[in-house]
Amino acid sequence: MRYMATYDFMETFRNTNQWLGASALSLASYPVFSMVPNPALQWVAAWGEVTERTFQRMAVKPSWGIRSMTCADGRDHLVEKEVVVEGDFGDLLHFKVLGRETKPRKVLLVAPMSGHYATLLRSTVVSLLPDCELYVTDWHNARDIPVSAGKFDVEDYTLYLVDFMRHLGPDTHVIAVCQPAPLTLAATAYLAGEEPKAQPRSLTLIGGPIDPDATPTDVTDFGNRVTMGQLEEAMIQRVGFKYKGVGRLVYPGLLQLASFMSMNADRHGQAFSDQINRAMKGESSDHDAHNRFYDEYLAVMDMTAEFYLSTVERIFKNGEIAKNEFIVNGKHVDIGKITTVAVKTVEGANDDISAPGQCIAALDLCTGLPDSKKASHVEPGAGHYGIFAGKSWRNNIRPLVLDFIDANSGDNKAKPANKNAAAR
Repeated sequence: MRYMATYDFMETFRNTNQWLGASALSLASYPVFSMVPNPALQWVAAWGEVTERTFQRMAVKPSWGIRSMTCADGRDHLVEKEVVVEGDFGDLLHFKVLGRETKPRKVLLVAPMSGHYATLLRSTVVSLLPDCELYVTDWHNARDIPVSAGKFDVEDYTLYLVDFMRHLGPDTHVIAVCQPAPLTLAATAYLAGEEPKAQPRSLTLIGGPIDPDATPTDVTDFGNRVTMGQLEEAMIQRVGFKYKGVGRLVYPGLLQLASFMSMNADRHGQAFSDQINRAMKGESSDHDAHNRFYDEYLAVMDMTAEFYLSTVERIFKNGEIAKNEFIVNGKHVDIGKITTVAVKTVEGANDDISAPGQCIAALDLCTGLPDSKKASHVEPGAGHYGIFAGKSWRNNIRPLVLDFIDANSGDNKAKPANKNAAAR
């Protein structure tokens, strides 16, 4: 009960702050107070508006917000999300552009399960959708998954990816962003050993910790410093009575969010202070820069305890992927068996989460792959977020990734990503 009481306490704290914000906004906005304008009341109303929105967003899954797109024919086409593979812990989504011919590039975008929803990759999806037939992994919030669904750890995650790749077929190109990079590499190797004909054509790994010890960061230092017992005692709780997953052991999203915020407390504090001032002046809106960022950043999801703990222990502490010792369902996953899948790694020179050197380690593990099917890129001046969703991704990395996909498409019918690609 101690773990469940702690989870319910955090949820109570969130609900209370949301209620305080809503109450402050309502009380300070009474028309009678307008008779005698008071800056203090305006500040209270602005504080209430920002506070209510902030704590409400923590419990809401963001919308993809991708309703239409303009295609090569110059017309706007509706975009429909359809679930093509459904699972207890995650689905495979297809972004279907209605009225558009099927694109030759079939891309599976593997979203991270690291405390945020797959919608964190919204801008990545928007940038790839015009040129690709796009599929995305949509992981579920662990608090909403009944205990009867069973466990979900790094091996289960890998097998989910295996099922997704098997469903999409061998003409698929996989892009894994951040956390899932080592497990996506393992899933590809699993197929290479068990079902070679189901392997994808190419695999692009972006900013992932294939070998966390290759270039230490604050993240890897923390993982090496704490014991598994300390992590389980401090980080794991049971879902409270409010959700379908009541009783499930999880690493709560609210707890992770508190850790994220504390790392840059001054910057976040200043951002919210500035937003309150903008709200006082009537300069804020639902879709201003602050709300666009924090609506996504604050929307967090719980991870199953076994997934979080096995990730820390097996990927970071024991380095099973880096040592090519990863086991799935009692079978050794030999990365050296990848012999036909082209592999590309992308890193950011200023990435402080998965520093340069951690991801490129994948190429050394692919001992059975010829050098002609290996590629790497380090983006100068780019941080972690920029290599998959920022300006660096849009202007430099995305065209390189599409060129890599085209170069490793069996039929080579895909159109070049840009004019420079056509010239090359």
